[in-house]
Order: sequence, then structure tokens, then C-alpha cells
Amino acid sequence: MTFKSGFVTVVGRPNVGKSTLINHLIGEKISITSPRPQTTRNSIKAIYTAERGQIIFVDTPGIYKTKNDLDRYMVNEAYKSLDGIDIIILMLEATKNYKKTDRVIYNQIKNSDQPFLIVLNKIDRIKKTKLPRVINDYQMKIEEEIIPISSKTGRNVKTLLDEIFKHLPEGPQYFPEDMITDQIEQFIIAEMIREKMFYLLREEIPFGIAVLIEEMEERNENVMYIRSNIYVEKKSHKGILIGKNGKMLKKIGVRARKDIEKLLQQKVYLDLWVKVEKDWRDNKALLRRMGYKG
Repeated sequence: MTFKSGFVTVVGRPNVGKSTLINHLIGEKISITSPRPQTTRNSIKAIYTAERGQIIFVDTPGIYKTKNDLDRYMVNEAYKSLDGIDIIILMLEATKNYKKTDRVIYNQIKNSDQPFLIVLNKIDRIKKTKLPRVINDYQMKIEEEIIPISSKTGRNVKTLLDEIFKHLPEGPQYFPEDMITDQIEQFIIAEMIREKMFYLLREEIPFGIAVLIEEMEERNENVMYIRSNIYVEKKSHKGILIGKNGKMLKKIGVRARKDIEKLLQQKVYLDLWVKVEKDWRDNKALLRRMGYKG
């Protein structure tokens, strides 16, 4: 069997399900998800390896109008992910109409040298009888073949994989078969903590939260000690994050620790601290410490 390999980037508006698709394909939580848009901040490489080849998926932040240095970094990450890529996947959303941002992204990629696939996600959220009309509405605007999928349930994802391998070139195995991401553990752990805040706080805390792992070391009895700072922009946000008698912060810690222990395969002592850093999203030095180097 010919072995194929290459890099595939997934682009689209915020919250269309890019991270959910990649997590489903890899079978592990590599990219964080939440009901809120703009959750992903970095381009994350997730590695899918099978007998027929290896796909390195690049999950990207959603593309949207920028307001600060962090926003600009996120959108630049999305567009930078198109460089050196073998296949581009543009993800659209079955539950939403074709948006201006969709058109902007499509115009960006349609003249590229790389092959691209158009994926319509979240088909599990609409009735099967309505799906042909939804696909037809999108095709009238894009005039490309559309692959309908549900990244949440896995419906039709195998068809998408087959299409990807059809377009991939022959190539080497870039990463060991048991490797599922190029990200260091600290980055994934920080993302897991941040995900729990998105789920538990919803609209109470805006996007002005960030997580930085300050210390990580194995201590007695195979327990991993992890100290993490959570940065917020306002004192009032700190109060919401900690909660009455520290209950919210404890809840965040308990949920995050379960994911982290599954990742590390060992007991974890998670020590969370909340710090106020006004306008941290425009603080280039702090952004660099958090890994946003754009």
C-alpha cells in the first residue's frame, strides 16, 4: 500500500466546530472546545496515523474582526496556517446561513495552489429532510462540492478522511505513530484549564482570561504538582472567577484536574491562582510568555 502524508489546515469562522472535528479524528482532547466562539488561540498540530498514511491537522483560531493584539495574533495564526499546507479544509456551519466572513475566507483560498475541501458541519442539528436544501443553498453561493459531516457524532467523517487521503501526496511518516500532537504538555494543560472556565462561566467572564503554567514538577508518591496563574483584566472578574468562598475556582480545578490526570496518567495536585493584569491582551511581553509569539 502506498503511504501518503501531509499537512491539512482547517479554517473557518469561530465556533463552526474545527476543534471538535480534530478531537474526534485523533480520539483525544487536543484542542479545547466550548459553546463560545474564539476559544482556540493558537494553531495546534494534531497527528492522525493509519496504515494508509499520516495526516497532520492544523487547528486554527476562527477568523473574525480584530480589536487588540491578541485578536490580531489569532487571526494571523489562522492565515499563516495556509503556508506550506497540502490541503485546506474550509468548514461551514449547517445551522447558519452563508456569512460575509465565510465569503472572505473562501475568496482567500479559492485561488491558492493547494487543493481544498468544503465541509458543512453540524448536520446533526438539522432535520435530514432539510439537509439537501441547506447543501444546495451553500452550493449556489460557493459552487464547489460540499461534504456534509457531524464532527460531534462522527457522521460522514470517514468520507471526509477518504477525500483527504485521495488528495494527499505520497510521503514519509513525519511523527511516531503513537504521537498525537506537537504541543508540549504545559500548553495542553493550560488549555484544559481555560476550557473549564469557558464552560462554567459562560457569559459572566468575557474573553479577557488567560492561563499560564508557572510550575510543573513531580513530587512524592508519583503526584504531579502544577501551579497555574489565571489572568483576568478586572478586579470584578477575579471575584467572579473565584466565586463565593472560592467555590467557582474549586469547581474549575476539580474538572480540569480530571482531564489533566487522564492526559498525564498520574495523580495531579492542581494549584490555581487568579491575578489581575489590566489590558493583558495588549501586553506583548506577557503574550510572548503565554506562547503567543506572532
